[in-house]
Amino acid sequence: VTSVVPMDEVPARFGSFLAFDFGLKRTGVAVGNRLMRSATPQPTIRAEGDARWPLVQARIQEWQPDALVVGVPYHPDGAAHDNTRRALKFGRQLRARFGLPVYEVDERYSTTEAHAQGARDADAAAAIIILAQFLRGLP
Repeated sequence: VTSVVPMDEVPARFGSFLAFDFGLKRTGVAVGNRLMRSATPQPTIRAEGDARWPLVQARIQEWQPDALVVGVPYHPDGAAHDNTRRALKFGRQLRARFGLPVYEVDERYSTTEAHAQGARDADAAAAIIILAQFLRGLP
């Protein structure tokens, strides 16, 4: 898992992050911070389309993150697919709606890894994996 934005470009003052594993029907959420370099699951957002935004807004208001992290899926060979485009659009919408920096992370295999770990909520577990990888990559 690699970040689209170079890790050395994440300002040191950014300490808290909210991560999303975007899906059409469910969006996994995790919160974490730079100091502990750890991520904690949050309840998965179970909503589609515009119904998701009030729930996303509530999480952002609750946690007051410095920045957001969005997992972007790709095929194993790195090629984009429909969900790649959807996740990138979700990231652009987050940036536009909430005015927070959004970091995109290549999240190939995060859901597969979550299932392999026996996660009860694979969406939240995938968000943890995405955010933990992001945090480990920070200087």
